[in-house]
Amino acid sequence: MAGLPSFPRTPAEFDEMFATDHDCIDFLARVRWPSSYQCCACGNREWWLTARQYVCCTRCRRQQSLKSGTVLQDSRYPLKTWLEVAWHVCEQKNGISALGLQRAMGFGSYNTAWEWLHRMRRVMVRPGRSLLRGEVEVDETLIGGVKHGKRGRGAAGKTLVLIAAEMRGVAIGRIRLQIIPDASAETLEGAIKEVVEPGSEIVTDGWKSYLGLPVQGYIHTISRHPTHLPENVGSNLLPHVHRVAALVKRWLLGTHQGSVRPRQLQFYLDEFVFRFNRRTSSNRGMLFRSLVEQMVAHRPITRQQLINRRL
Repeated sequence: MAGLPSFPRTPAEFDEMFATDHDCIDFLARVRWPSSYQCCACGNREWWLTARQYVCCTRCRRQQSLKSGTVLQDSRYPLKTWLEVAWHVCEQKNGISALGLQRAMGFGSYNTAWEWLHRMRRVMVRPGRSLLRGEVEVDETLIGGVKHGKRGRGAAGKTLVLIAAEMRGVAIGRIRLQIIPDASAETLEGAIKEVVEPGSEIVTDGWKSYLGLPVQGYIHTISRHPTHLPENVGSNLLPHVHRVAALVKRWLLGTHQGSVRPRQLQFYLDEFVFRFNRRTSSNRGMLFRSLVEQMVAHRPITRQQLINRRL
């Protein structure tokens, strides 16, 4: 059991790879222990599978569930159901709605499909993921429906989201999306510290709350174009983050019809980041394996946590 397993590239390959329970167990074991299984009690690397589908150490006989300590823990659903849901989430380029998952999986209720999708969204943020680095554009955008009243920063009834995008020339590298309560200096500096590596160059507009970034260990550049040239009037000062803002809003409207509650919005943003940062993958199967890797690396999630608060 050495090395990561191969992954399915088509629905037919998925059905073939996971035809039996043993196929699912073998795949998850290889994902969880890519180098080799190691007993948590004695360090032995040899094991066998019990009738209850527990991994048992051949030396000390300590048994360990593939699900223990992961998001699969305490689940009554078979492993194949978890893999099928992960496949449906990754198979479509723009994702799948709860209604679409309900139809694909044959779940009895919409709420069941909704909970499954949110479990998947919780694991899309890899623990200890690396920070953005290099040249990084940063700006905020408002997400929410059309509402009357104040426009721009501080608008009522909408959610303020910080966008950070690595600049790769005219292309976009990795991104981060994070809900913030306001656009004050304290809030923006704290949010940037969480997503951008110190020493990086932060490119922003002239908003005053960004002026303290050099004190926080960043190189700060304010994007300005000479306004005396006619071709620069009205030009886009931050094209990378503005492109990301347009894409995420279109995705929310297209895949989820804009019906996202503010309390759950961060999880949808996490899903968009997961997909966007892997957009260059040669096929959907690579996303599937990446999602399964994060499923077995994520701690258990209770239903109460799923519904009421961000983890």
